[in-house]
Amino acid sequence: MINVILKKMSLQKLMFNRCLFLCSFVFLITSCNKNIIFSKYHEFKENEWYAKDKAIFDVEIMDTMSLNNIFLMVRHADAYPYSNLFLFVSTKYPDGKILIDTMEVILSDEKGKWQGSGAGDIFDFKIPIKNNVRFPLKGKYQFAFEQGMRVDPLPLIMDFGFEIEKSVN
Repeated sequence: MINVILKKMSLQKLMFNRCLFLCSFVFLITSCNKNIIFSKYHEFKENEWYAKDKAIFDVEIMDTMSLNNIFLMVRHADAYPYSNLFLFVSTKYPDGKILIDTMEVILSDEKGKWQGSGAGDIFDFKIPIKNNVRFPLKGKYQFAFEQGMRVDPLPLIMDFGFEIEKSVN
């Protein structure tokens, strides 16, 4: 009798765990990407970012009313020898206007602890760079990123990404 009760409880626990996993999986799939307008990575051959190798992202924007958040994503090795990353950024608007800027991305804190999340010796860091941005024009925008460090090629940078998501306020 006790064996039957234990088997029944074990079966109920297994069914509950399966149901919980399925519900969690469905939630993750349906909630993760609904606000993302654009998300793409540029992969660097042999994990080296040459200054001449620009990460270019072409984005078609049709909504000029919504507010958006813009992120950069850096995937690097644990052995990356610097705590930061300098970038030259070029933004080309649909009307041909070009804005050029320089930015510094801080990849580790003062104690050398990497920002972002790590899996083994690889770290992914998603950096918010602008919040609540409204694109002024409809059309194709081009965002180009060039590494601006004093070392060329820059070692142990695997991927560089760009993401735009609708702001949820």
